[in-house]
Amino acid sequence: MRVAALYDVHAMPHALSAVLEEVEREGVDAIVFGGDLFAGPLPRETLALVRPLEARFVRGNADRDASGFVRKRLEIETIAWAAGWPPTLELDRVVYCHGTPASDEAILTAASPPEAFDAALEGVTARLVVGGHTHMQYRRGRFANAGSVGMPYEDDVAGFWAIVDDDIEFRRTEFDVERAAADIRASGWPGAEEFVAENLLGAASREEATAWMEQRRRGG
Repeated sequence: MRVAALYDVHAMPHALSAVLEEVEREGVDAIVFGGDLFAGPLPRETLALVRPLEARFVRGNADRDASGFVRKRLEIETIAWAAGWPPTLELDRVVYCHGTPASDEAILTAASPPEAFDAALEGVTARLVVGGHTHMQYRRGRFANAGSVGMPYEDDVAGFWAIVDDDIEFRRTEFDVERAAADIRASGWPGAEEFVAENLLGAASREEATAWMEQRRRGG
């Protein structure tokens, strides 16, 4: 089974639209959204792209607890729909989750120690677990992070996602950055200017994000 794993879109429809065009060309058997779909600058526009799709959804921490900005822009039925997505989904002996199978807020990065992955996969018999939450692509044993479509920490400005088949194949898709920046600036989203400067006109640092998340993982 060939699955497109699209994680951490964070209400970035420009990136999502470009990724979906590539997904269509791939002829996948299923699309899985791995959480944190609407938390970001353009939730209504993101919903318009997602609703027509025959896709599966996994709930992320931001779907479970929508922000005030998102609640003002989406209908209450849509908020409830996202909050009701399952925390895990299994297809073809692959488990899809947001953080880890046990927690949508658990942090794992490529720099996490082996015991952190052992604990996350304890009792899980799937051949692969695909998560997100930390917005960086990597694979460690039976655990892989699909990356982030909308807010990657990859030293690069693009949409990052994955195709899962017998193995996992990491993908990168370019999108119209200038148009995205203009629409986000006009969105009324808090922090729009900072995000445009640091994540669109510049690229978020993978090294800095890893260090910050590892400090959080250790309770720092």
